[in-house]
Amino acid sequence: MSAPRLPWPTAAEPLPLASLRPVLDRLSSLATRHGEDVQMIPGAALAETEVAADPPPALEQLTDELGGVRLRELPLLTLQIEERTDVGPYTLLGEPTSFYPLYETPDAAVILTLDEHGAPGAVYGIGEDLALQLAAPDLPTYLDRFTDALERTLAALTERGPAAEDSADARTDAAEQFMDEHLFAALLGMRELADMPQAAPCSAEQVADAAEVAGALAIWDLRGAALGTRVDLMDTDTPGDPLALHVRFGADGLVVTLQDG
Repeated sequence: MSAPRLPWPTAAEPLPLASLRPVLDRLSSLATRHGEDVQMIPGAALAETEVAADPPPALEQLTDELGGVRLRELPLLTLQIEERTDVGPYTLLGEPTSFYPLYETPDAAVILTLDEHGAPGAVYGIGEDLALQLAAPDLPTYLDRFTDALERTLAALTERGPAAEDSADARTDAAEQFMDEHLFAALLGMRELADMPQAAPCSAEQVADAAEVAGALAIWDLRGAALGTRVDLMDTDTPGDPLALHVRFGADGLVVTLQDG
């Protein structure tokens, strides 16, 4: 039995596929040239069997064409999540309709933020310590960044020689290490703190739209912040148990607040 569908807001316009066509074409080209290592998962409109996933309506055009990307059977980009959870890296996040996972492990994730209308916003990585790292200000930028990392990874795998002549396990391990090096280490808190820019909390007066920060116990404004900027949610001077708080995203996902309850 499939999981109940989420009550997604539907007011947002779908993300136009035309804005993503260049990066989708790049991914398709990589899959054609490196088919022994990378596979594109067909979207809902192209899949041979019914897809049980429940993506946000604003991503419908994208998820109709692309379901995700696998590298050596490792799911690196997942646009068709069938089961959602609120534990692990999602512990501090709010309503499940306020974000959508793009990549996940038991201890880390990359998420796309969504506003109250269902419009996609910024992309963040979440590490084991539940800190947020700004991955991209929007989904097209993240997909470009992801594809750049995938291209560099595939080039490194090519230098190892043909897949048929390589150890399958060793090649998969190498692929994972290359993707960590080129992308995920910077997003999932796998680097030294001194190497990551830190976002400092700001006051409500510094945020132009008071509605974005109503009821906030802590506020971070990442508009204009460098990619990789870190928001340490657990190292915040707030009353009570920090694990009882939840994150809210505003201003296209770039204003982060901690809310009570």
